[in-house]
Amino acid sequence: MVSCDCSARTSTTPAKGTPVTSTSATPTPEHGQLFANPDRNLAMELVRATEAAAIRATPFIGRGDKNAADGAAVDAMRKFLSTVDFAGVVVIGEGEKDEAPMLFNGEQVGNGQGPDCDIAVDPIDGTSLTAAGRQNALSVIAVADRGSMYNPKDLFYMEKIVTGPEGVGVIDLARPIGENIRALSKAKNKPVEDMVIAVLDRPRHEELINEIREAGAGTQLMLDGDVAGGINAARGTGRIDMCVGIGGTPEGIITACAIKALGGVLQGRWYPRNAEERERAIAAGHDLDAVLTQDDLVRTENTYFVATGVTDGGLCAGVRRVGNRIMTDSVVLRSRSGTVRRVTAEHLADKWL
Repeated sequence: MVSCDCSARTSTTPAKGTPVTSTSATPTPEHGQLFANPDRNLAMELVRATEAAAIRATPFIGRGDKNAADGAAVDAMRKFLSTVDFAGVVVIGEGEKDEAPMLFNGEQVGNGQGPDCDIAVDPIDGTSLTAAGRQNALSVIAVADRGSMYNPKDLFYMEKIVTGPEGVGVIDLARPIGENIRALSKAKNKPVEDMVIAVLDRPRHEELINEIREAGAGTQLMLDGDVAGGINAARGTGRIDMCVGIGGTPEGIITACAIKALGGVLQGRWYPRNAEERERAIAAGHDLDAVLTQDDLVRTENTYFVATGVTDGGLCAGVRRVGNRIMTDSVVLRSRSGTVRRVTAEHLADKWL
């Protein structure tokens, strides 16, 4: 499989949904060596695109116009992506949900000089949060080997559960939420009453929220954007122990790229919104009862996840101006090396006028 680490590209065009295979073997590290063949971290180039999107969206924070904020972020992200050394195809983009003219599904991005990759973009995960001036809005990019990302065109929503490494082999989406909370509590050696479960604040989750509280755990209700909730649960460095509920399939796939770098677990099950969507999904061959994992949603161990804060949140701080500098805070995850990098950058404001 071609690495998204600027390795040599094959000239063969793969069939849709087929991972690209490399014609050269990857060297094996010698004993005592950390890396036999150090490579470039593509995510360190991609972070410039999320930084740009977040900065350009900043003037629209709290102004009540989510479309203007999203449009500015999309334009900035696309321009920066065009300079990155990779041949990306947008699998999850803006077009299907927002009818945007740029970063649409199927669009080719990058300068074409690097590896072949699938790319998922969300220039602002939380446009409504941005427009209202609320917390937890992010600019997000996820990248994986070409042909490895599930295409969510048939089913836009899925039921999800995300935890950190302690949940591997412990949680099961098919079980009641109370059982999962108690099982994870035991695995983490943490009292149930100290457990915090993140859930999107939606009418469809009223029963789920009640069940969580009846089990003895607390809730953290998210207004929008469950990507940050899932990653915070998987990292285990904050208050959130688990993220559950029905959310977007695109967000699930983006989160899966991050989970592969964090060693956590994501399980999902398709959630048709109506009878028509159910029939279409069954006709396309989807098993609506199957419990899927991050490995089903992204079929490679070579993934990147990059996010920059637009507004302050549990994952990243938001963009802020200090004198003549613009400050950004980003997180960069890479599954191949299992690294989590924090990127705090200072940008000369005059360069962004």
